[in-house]
Amino acid sequence: MNLKMHLQRIQTFIPHNWLEHLQYLHSRLLFQWIIKNGSQPLKFSQKSAMVFSPHQDDETFGCGGTIAWKREHNIPVIITFITNGQGSSNSEDGQNQIVQIRKQEAVNALEILGVKPSEIYFLEKPDGKLPDLDNEERQQTIKQIAELLNRYQPEEVYVPHRKDCHRDHEATYQLVKDAIAQAEITVELLQYPIWLFWRAPLFILLKLQDIAAAYYVSISSVQDKKNRAISAYYSQISSLPPGFIQRFLGSHEIFFKS
Repeated sequence: MNLKMHLQRIQTFIPHNWLEHLQYLHSRLLFQWIIKNGSQPLKFSQKSAMVFSPHQDDETFGCGGTIAWKREHNIPVIITFITNGQGSSNSEDGQNQIVQIRKQEAVNALEILGVKPSEIYFLEKPDGKLPDLDNEERQQTIKQIAELLNRYQPEEVYVPHRKDCHRDHEATYQLVKDAIAQAEITVELLQYPIWLFWRAPLFILLKLQDIAAAYYVSISSVQDKKNRAISAYYSQISSLPPGFIQRFLGSHEIFFKS
């Protein structure tokens, strides 16, 4: 049994409201420490970008401010969603419905951030099962991503953090990394944290050397756009912990350079 599984087992013995409060405190304190002491400031760049999002909402939570700023300055930004998002519903009928709901929410949120529908791609891989793709489908997914990279030739690529404590998020990082190698292009790879501060205990899963690669950027000029875009994901925000959402409503975003 690996370390993550041990931690997950321990969490089952902690009352849910206690666990959520502990996760909120851990996330808030770690985020504030990184902003004030454990990271370097990062200026917005004029570089074109591609953002790879495991699910419909991760792109806005993780780098909605960066997307909005780039679009305000007419810098190209392409968004690619890897999974179909059906995992947020339990019934078969509900899963079919939630796929369409989340697609429309994504289009609406990204419109607020300045991204056109023609600049959004949905690969529709199975939600929650990215690490379990058989070799043929995995290679097909890598090829799809590589083709998009070759088509748009972005200068920056944004992906979830490699230790983001979510199966699909960590798998997305690896798929994109393999696609970059296949496409044989040179890009700056920036990792955005979603669940990292919430689920990865400091010094246990999250090491000091991981934090050393942290950079922060001020998004105060586009903070309202990001917050409105988050609100557009109405089917998701009602099921997420309020403390989790709160972290993404502030005036900074954090990225980790690979």
